[in-house]
Amino acid sequence: MNESPRENSDDPQGPRGDRPVPAPQYGQYISGPEGGSGRNNPPESARYPQSPQQRGGRGVRRGRGGDMPASWSIIGLCVAVWGLQWLVYVATPYNLASILGYAPVLTTSQPWRMLTSGFVHSMPSPVHLLLNMYTLYLFGRMLEPLLGTWRMVVLFVLSVLGGSLGVLLLGQPNVLVIGASGGVFGLFGAVFIFMRHFKRSITPIVVLIGINLAFGFLVGGIAWQAHVGGLIVGALISLGMLPGLRKRR
Repeated sequence: MNESPRENSDDPQGPRGDRPVPAPQYGQYISGPEGGSGRNNPPESARYPQSPQQRGGRGVRRGRGGDMPASWSIIGLCVAVWGLQWLVYVATPYNLASILGYAPVLTTSQPWRMLTSGFVHSMPSPVHLLLNMYTLYLFGRMLEPLLGTWRMVVLFVLSVLGGSLGVLLLGQPNVLVIGASGGVFGLFGAVFIFMRHFKRSITPIVVLIGINLAFGFLVGGIAWQAHVGGLIVGALISLGMLPGLRKRR
């Protein structure tokens, strides 16, 4: 069973035994049972829709590794941070998740945590990291060939910040949150916006979003606030990118 949050005013940067609360990631509590965030793989029909120009052979290629340097870089960074978490855990009395994770009470004194929390994942099991990175890979294949490298980076980073904003507005002040799910939900929101823009069926992505949001509400230890915040911000950022996408054609 997942542990319940508890109040504690200790310094979040203290040793492993002095964490302020059992910190949830965007999938579970750090000190809770091992497991992932429960995202389902998107069905084939939810893949990013092609515009008429793309179906005719023009436009951007889809889904090849060389077309997604931003997605691979984000994945590589998260994996590297997870390796660094192990190194810090083994060599020091500290937990890197407690140093880089975000809690609303730390917003004023350490606002950079709103971003760094999106690149830290739970230990010792790699399941949370693998689920987030696999989902990022799938949606990166859909989005990055269309958006380009820098738009993809902007979308993901602002969605991570949006997830932290959701935690700030709706979460508990002393609960430390980690994980890339805010950024991943931002990609969900982007796919929804672009599917509507290209007049394709939105049913698959709506079902996928609904299942993952419901999972966050029904399963203990999941920061659903980060999911909601990332989803909304990702959708808004994607709306702002639509004029730029038209110019790229």
